[in-house]
Amino acid sequence: MNYNFDEEINRKNTNCAKYDGLKKYFGYEDLNPLWVADMDFKTPNFINDAIIKSAKNSIYGYSIDTPELYNSIINWQKNEHNWEIEQNDIFLINGVVPAYSACIEAFSEENDEVIVQTPIYPPLFKCVTANNRKVVVNELKKDENGYYTMDLEDLEKKITPKTKILALCSPHNPVGRVWSKEELEKLSHICIKHNIIIVSDEIHSDITFKKFTPLASISKEIANQTITLNSAGKTFNIAGLNTAYAISKNEEILKKFKKIAIKREIHSINFFGYIATKAAYENGSLYVKELKKYIMNNILFTKEYFKNNKINIDFFIPEATYLIWLDFSKNNLSHKEIKNILLTKSKLALNDGASFGDNGNMFFRLNTALSQKALEIALSQLLIFKKD
Repeated sequence: MNYNFDEEINRKNTNCAKYDGLKKYFGYEDLNPLWVADMDFKTPNFINDAIIKSAKNSIYGYSIDTPELYNSIINWQKNEHNWEIEQNDIFLINGVVPAYSACIEAFSEENDEVIVQTPIYPPLFKCVTANNRKVVVNELKKDENGYYTMDLEDLEKKITPKTKILALCSPHNPVGRVWSKEELEKLSHICIKHNIIIVSDEIHSDITFKKFTPLASISKEIANQTITLNSAGKTFNIAGLNTAYAISKNEEILKKFKKIAIKREIHSINFFGYIATKAAYENGSLYVKELKKYIMNNILFTKEYFKNNKINIDFFIPEATYLIWLDFSKNNLSHKEIKNILLTKSKLALNDGASFGDNGNMFFRLNTALSQKALEIALSQLLIFKKD
């Protein structure tokens, strides 16, 4: 089956954060929005059809999980990532970010420390301070080509008796790394040595362009130190249905997490979330293959467009996600000046790199998950950064 990723759908005036939230979040309404990490591609018909069939009952009351839903998650992780899990390892929740916040409460006390590897998805450190814990920044290392690696020497130096959690973003948002098995093993052994729980955000794990290894699949020892957070939301463009899940092979870790999740009432799932997740995981393998091809074509198109038009912006071709981490540092402008140009002259809404940590200065994140025709229009709005 061929999926039409070239189809352009008008999302304005649909209560859409990406389009209808421009004034609220950027102060301008006339921007081309390539920011929020959802896609402008139509959710596939096998999900839409399942939702419509369910809606025909015309009652949207309380719903419950089913063995079929758990089986769809189990089979997806096995078939797509060669990770064997069981129903007892899974706990359904209404979002990865709420679950991450619950993890912070479950596995640490107030004033304890949580390690984050910046630049990183902003909620992964904002949730730490909201729970009255201390953020410990372990900056990723970047080479001259924009390739990021973990600075494990720095990480181990910063560990204290108060360090209880490491927040892992795998694949990494925004730098687009798929951590190798060897990198993950080295990181995990440090955490095991110091008895640090790893909270692994793997929500982008399906949109990868090289082999992805779920952290907890590596060994029993590592699985015993890990809780994994995931969702079909990014992969199938159903993030608004607020359905996600936590996985841990460690019964005690999952028990502690469940206690806080239930206390916070984040275990009640959207009525359509159950339906959509099951349909996605039962029918979505071919769709994901086609989606990844289209996204990578868009990423390569962006690289070629910058080269051909001598646009003075660099980026590393990501190993995962539809997000690219744009480096504006060669423009001899301040971060504030670049941001102002993007908003007032380029008329583009991109995610501000500064929100991802101090080492996000001079960077902005761009979303390539839109039709190539629409992407080309957006890229033309960056011609103002053309080399002299």
